[in-house]
Amino acid sequence: MTAASTSTSVSLDRVVIASRESLLAMWQAEHVQARLREHYPALQVSILGMTTEGDRVLDVSLAKIGGKGLFIKELEQAMLESQADLAVHSMKDVPMWLPDGFALPAILKREDPRDAFVSNRFQKLSELPEGSLVGTSSLRRESQLRARYPHLDVQPLRGNVQTRLRKLDEGQYAAIILAAAGLKRLGLVDRIASLLTPEESLPAVGQGAVGIECRSDRGELQAALAVLADPQTTSCVLAERALSRALGGSCTVPLGGFAEILGGTMRVRGFVASPDGKRMVSDEVSGPPETGEALGQALAKRLTDLGAAEILAALP
Repeated sequence: MTAASTSTSVSLDRVVIASRESLLAMWQAEHVQARLREHYPALQVSILGMTTEGDRVLDVSLAKIGGKGLFIKELEQAMLESQADLAVHSMKDVPMWLPDGFALPAILKREDPRDAFVSNRFQKLSELPEGSLVGTSSLRRESQLRARYPHLDVQPLRGNVQTRLRKLDEGQYAAIILAAAGLKRLGLVDRIASLLTPEESLPAVGQGAVGIECRSDRGELQAALAVLADPQTTSCVLAERALSRALGGSCTVPLGGFAEILGGTMRVRGFVASPDGKRMVSDEVSGPPETGEALGQALAKRLTDLGAAEILAALP
């Protein structure tokens, strides 16, 4: 059976999408499923829900148990064993170096990349009284919060979106910081008290973007998936990932990277900080969008020259 689209045709009868079983991960997998059905009406697309190591271990920070790659290892194993054909990820969870034998044939159009301030009592970070407990799962957010608001008590917060909101509602935190994209995709925009500008909290590399991973030896599948890629988002995310890769970025590194295309020019911003926010270097570069990866690498060099290497060397 041939499934046809306006841009390519493939001889695939069915594909299986591997996904984490959280509500947000399943939303993303179902979104890709719907997009594939739009392009290839005859294609059978099913979803294989899986629980990953990152989902199982919730009482220890990701930085201490192996990083965000723990969210995707089982999905990659399913592809290696031909239980699944592709996996759908939040790009901010995808390690900067893909394992041998895997590719990212499509990065979809980005949702809101900003961080969201979520609180039942306050509208803005600046309103929080001294000593207020703020929850976040990210060293990137933590370092920026500590640098800008040293009077706040920033503490780890693990779990899926619903778990984090429940802990807030139970009064364990005065406020929490989440990715706006996840809240919007889950229909929880009403939980957002305010959105943090990139100047207040520079987003994570790939934040708000969804990527599709498959085996690199599946050439026909990669060609079929490429129709879902958004060129502008792809250019920006590749620039951000080049920045992070050049700095050895992982969830153990307090690092932010954000690229956007305005008026035909790509602007790439980045920072590296110590977890306590006391040491931080930041800078930005601009240039043609088609040179995104080179811009990311150039920004990494500028940050290194400003002292990023010393900050990174001091990390535990």
